[in-house]
Formats: sequence, structure tokens, C-alpha cells
Amino acid sequence: MKRALKILTVTACAIATIVLVVTAVVLLRWDRTFDAPYPDIHASKDPKVIERGRYIAFGPGHCAGCHTDQSLEPALNAGQMPPMSGGRRFRLPFGTLYTPNLTPDRETGIGRRKDGEIARILRYGVRADGRAAMPFMEFHHMSDDDLQAVISYLRSQPAVRKEVAPHQLTFLGKTIAAFILKPVGPKSTPSKTAPAEEATVERGEYIANSLAGCAGCHTKRNPLDGSYQAARFSGGMEMPIDAKRMLVTPNLTPDPKTGRIASWPEEQFVGRFGAGVGVEGTHMPWKMYQRMSKTDLQAIYRYLRSLEPVQNATGPSIQERSKG
Repeated sequence: MKRALKILTVTACAIATIVLVVTAVVLLRWDRTFDAPYPDIHASKDPKVIERGRYIAFGPGHCAGCHTDQSLEPALNAGQMPPMSGGRRFRLPFGTLYTPNLTPDRETGIGRRKDGEIARILRYGVRADGRAAMPFMEFHHMSDDDLQAVISYLRSQPAVRKEVAPHQLTFLGKTIAAFILKPVGPKSTPSKTAPAEEATVERGEYIANSLAGCAGCHTKRNPLDGSYQAARFSGGMEMPIDAKRMLVTPNLTPDPKTGRIASWPEEQFVGRFGAGVGVEGTHMPWKMYQRMSKTDLQAIYRYLRSLEPVQNATGPSIQERSKG
């Protein structure tokens, strides 16, 4: 009996020690910093450059979909372009995130940031304080001219003084930040200029992968670090809608059996974007994508048709969440 009690005591002490050590390491590492270069990108006051940035921010890049407060969503959905003053709240398993103020206010927005700092977080995923940004913005391969256009537009907005709360990470979130979360940068040198605005496969590949982030949702990914676990665009990403239902993204490859749009003609694909929201609870920023040009939508369609077919039956868009 005494021996058993001694073993239990030693085991309990060992477990407690491990927990304390892990907790201490997490608290010391969760806000670790990283190095990344500052792209040589500078804002322009050229109206054409600014307008191009506006198109990206409210269209394929759908920046406004996250960087406007929930209270401005009706105006945004009505086609208006309110300042991107941030403050939208996302409650996730690893914490509550708040999108930052992207207006040029010097106290609460990007007015206090240099162009290079803004370019760095978009291209390399490193914040001004050196910490890794959450991997939700896949703009790493955005061309230099489009990156300049976005920054130019952000600078042109009216300054809105709005203090946004910092992210509130749970212990799980801090553990992920301490051991898993790392900046995601470009795999190759981004191009100086974007492909010409023509309905080409090249243009569609650029928009789908470098601006619109289509693969980010239409590919099954690791929920902890965001890494891709299946062929890009093959669908199967699960997104909770509520306690009982989830959204499952469809397979966009041209597989004749399981590809959701494999049998769609180009006109149907383009028309679907004009129709707006169709599935209840969807995470697809339809209202943003509705502002995309017909040429760009045609380009995306032609790019998706050029992909290698992947057989992956993802089922209906809305499904019951599995227990646990």
C-alpha cells in the first residue's frame, strides 16, 4: 500500500512538473518574433494606382470583408465602400481575434506605419512588432504593382480614429503561437507586375492564388497551422456554422464525377458570382466577389478548368457536424 502510494505521489509530482514547465515555456515563447525583409514598395498618389487598389480591396482581395466593423456590413453589402477601420471580431477555438484599423489614422491606424511595414505583413506574414500574423491573408505572391496599389488605396482613405482591442488568445492559442505558428512567405520571388487584365489562364491563376485566396478555403487544411493536407482546390475544408451544422467546401477541380463546377459552362460560372449569396451560413465573400470584373471571373474559370482533375466527393455544402 505504501509503495503504491509512493508511486502515485511520484507520478503526480512528475506530471505537475511537466505541466509547470510546459506552461512556463508557452508563456515565454508565445509572443516570439521573427525577421523578414521590408519590400521596397512605396505608396503612390496616382489616381489610377489608387483605383486599382480599391478594386482589389473591395473585390478579389476582399479586404473590406474582414476589416470593416459588423455595424458597417449592411452598407458594405449594399455596394458602398466604407473606410476599413477594423474592429470585426472572430471567436475561434484558440481565442478571439480583432481585425486592425487600416485607415491612415496616426494613433490607431496605419498612419503610424511605414509602407515597408505594411508590405512586409502582406508578403511575409510578419507584423510590425515582429510577431507572426495569423495565416489568413494569402497575399504572399501578390505582384509589386498590386501591392503598391493596395497600400496606396489604404493611404487614400479618410482617417478614422478607432482603437481596436488586441487579440485575446486562449492558452491553446498561445501554445500554437509558441510552437506551431510561423510566418508564411512567398515560395518564389513575386513578379514586378501582375498578368494583363485579360481572360487568360495565367491571369486566373494569379487571381485565384495571389489575390482571392480561393485555395485557402477550397482545400482541406490543418486547423492548427493552416498547412494544406490535400490537393489544392479539391475541396473538403470544414467550417462550423453553428453547434450542429458545418459548411464543407466543394471540389473545384474539373473531375467529371466529383467536381462541383466540372459541368458548368463559363456563362454559368460567371453568372453565379453575380447572383450573390446562395448557401446559408457560407463563409464565401460573395458580396466582395460580386464586384469583380467579368474578365477576371472568366480568367478564374479558365484556370480552374486547366487544373488536374482530382476525385474527391465532398458531399453537400451544409452537413451535420460530427460529435466531438
